[in-house]
Amino acid sequence: MSAVAPLVHHCTRTEYEHMVESGVFAPGTRIELLDGEIIAMSPQGSQHVTATQLVAEALRERLPAGYLVRVQAPIALDDRSEPEPDICVVRGKVRDYARSHPSAALLVIEVSDSSLEQDRTVKARAYARNGIPEYWVVNVKERVIEVYTNPRAGGYGQVQVLRELEDIAAESIAGVRMAVADVLP
Repeated sequence: MSAVAPLVHHCTRTEYEHMVESGVFAPGTRIELLDGEIIAMSPQGSQHVTATQLVAEALRERLPAGYLVRVQAPIALDDRSEPEPDICVVRGKVRDYARSHPSAALLVIEVSDSSLEQDRTVKARAYARNGIPEYWVVNVKERVIEVYTNPRAGGYGQVQVLRELEDIAAESIAGVRMAVADVLP
């Protein structure tokens, strides 16, 4: 997502969901609600899609039973934010979320090429504020993964940058470990 003007200011999650369900936005319109603003999301380039699929596949291979990998699906954080992270890991099964989006996740991952600044700031603050214990930014351009942990009201207290020759392990989910190079396009 590049820096674009919000489509709507000061919108609650309930109002946003009503607009989506009412067909206010054309089918296939890529939008998300962040801090009360409906934001248009950028089209996905091939590196973005490839990295998203590589990360999702690696997680599915490593997660124990009882966890679900959601790809580009909403998470209902609070009354002002319903982002659609590239990947999030939640407890449960697919049908557990048939009537409502999850409101918590163990791990949220954004794949970033054109949206790096937004992912490091606005999204990081929203995820931290809502207690997401671990947030990764797969920085495609710099070929690194930024790992954000220790959530606080204003953001994450700890940030670690892992390079291609290193491994990444999910702190919030035991047994999830992979090579950084394996999930970069």
